[in-house]
Amino acid sequence: MRYTFHPSAQFELNKAIDYYEECRPGLGLEFAKEVYSAIQRIIQFPEAWSPSSENTKRCLTNRFPYGVIYQILDEEILIVAVMQLNRKPGYWKNRMK
Repeated sequence: MRYTFHPSAQFELNKAIDYYEECRPGLGLEFAKEVYSAIQRIIQFPEAWSPSSENTKRCLTNRFPYGVIYQILDEEILIVAVMQLNRKPGYWKNRMK
């Protein structure tokens, strides 16, 4: 199964990587690896995570307070948001297909 990012989710991921890299060199790369590890878990077991809304699910990252919000569309996973868990819940709902 393949995956794609909603443009805003890609922006969120890049912004978070930059933030962590500013905090400590190399930490941004570690964060990116955690997010892509979560995406690989999603691809292997797309139905395994709890619903986040009616049409989305959320897979948490390890080590970082982030969740990957996604939709299962036919033969594709759409990454709707790379959500910082302390942020306002549901801010991403207008991105869903």
